[in-house]
Amino acid sequence: MPTTADKRREFRRLHESGCFVLPNPWDIGTTRYLQSLGFKALATTSAGYAFARALPDGAVARDDMVAHIGELSAAADVPFNADFEGGYADAPEGVAESVRRCCGTGVSGLSIEDATDDPNKPLYDFDLALARVKAARAAIDKAGGDVVFTARTEGFIRGRPDLDETIRRLQAFSEAGADCLYAPGITTREQISAVIKAVAPKPVNVLIGWPSELTVSDLTALGARRISVGGALARAAWGGFMGAAKLIAEAGSFKGFAGTPPGAELNKIFKEDMQKR
Repeated sequence: MPTTADKRREFRRLHESGCFVLPNPWDIGTTRYLQSLGFKALATTSAGYAFARALPDGAVARDDMVAHIGELSAAADVPFNADFEGGYADAPEGVAESVRRCCGTGVSGLSIEDATDDPNKPLYDFDLALARVKAARAAIDKAGGDVVFTARTEGFIRGRPDLDETIRRLQAFSEAGADCLYAPGITTREQISAVIKAVAPKPVNVLIGWPSELTVSDLTALGARRISVGGALARAAWGGFMGAAKLIAEAGSFKGFAGTPPGAELNKIFKEDMQKR
């Protein structure tokens, strides 16, 4: 099994050229299944894990999230990136302490976002957002510097879809030491291309968490380095579960089980995985 150092070196190599998909499992089973499909790296989803804990996205406590990240990272043979939300603190020194703890899980990368919990002021002021990125960078460097650091700006998914401000923040985050840049919510070719060009040669992560006409080939051609799906796979699973459960509760029908994989197929997948370990 690859060591933490092996996985971190591989994750950094993946960011050097080309484009890879970074799907988001939320437990060990989904981690191992995605790995079996040949994905080169995986990422946690704060939303997917929160839903599994009967919590809204953003409500998982830091200790629980750190433990979850460590569990999934240890369960995978491929690099794991942590969706570490806002670093579980407002002040830069609090972000630094959280990042230090996340690095200790053995994860290969982590992201920090600039969103607050205040709907009236959804993004941290520019200077504070930048200080938080610098604090995260310093904490990673102090931990050894081999964890890939992704800085996110959340305007497009927090009611502030300003492309110029998004680019201004990403460029500043890049200069502050972010290894990878991320603006979830940009959806058009024009937006994606503008962001990629603005922070070049740094790699950019693009989120596809909804039905989209864009393909992996399209995003590769635009220059994206990383493609993640956020909580979309978890929501897809919940969609099947909710639909089947509602049919039973409301109509007494079991037709919602149509198209589900048989237990034998899942047993085979996980038996083969178990035998490899």
